[in-house]
Amino acid sequence: MSKNNRFSITSAERYSLALFELSEENNLLSQIEHQSSSVLNLINQSKDFSTLIKDPTRSKEDLLKVINIISENNKFDILFKNFLSFLIKKRRFFFIERILKSFIEICSRKRGELKAELKSAKELSSEEIVKITEELTKNFSSKIKLNYKHDKSLIGGLVVQVGSTMVDTSIKNKLQQIENRMIEA
Repeated sequence: MSKNNRFSITSAERYSLALFELSEENNLLSQIEHQSSSVLNLINQSKDFSTLIKDPTRSKEDLLKVINIISENNKFDILFKNFLSFLIKKRRFFFIERILKSFIEICSRKRGELKAELKSAKELSSEEIVKITEELTKNFSSKIKLNYKHDKSLIGGLVVQVGSTMVDTSIKNKLQQIENRMIEA
């Protein structure tokens, strides 16, 4: 199983790098990145589409029809449509989610962005998120691509993770630390 999983990770990285290089050569990087995000959103929002991708019994023709319809409806670039069709023909379409996530990460790295995760107990406004992003950009001397989540379980405070650096000011974490000290005593 782990050997098969390793193969899928390596394959996904190769396909995503190939998509990146093709997009860059054709000056379509931002369009293909946007279209990749659209497909990832579709996978997350449509259980039917997600199931279709993972169904090994589906014929190539059925998958190609679906991709053609999605491509037309979303006005995908011919390069992206051909890439998706190629994955179907090579029976690699079940890797699509991993390939597109890897592709978006490559694009982000090439722009010099750092990936950051932000969780807050309180729902933050867009202005607050922008301020936090600007502060992180200053502190890390790099562009920050922030992924924000509202997490009520934190009770209060924030959790910020940039790369391997994590700052946890949540009440949940403080209570956990107190509990750990009480257990040790």
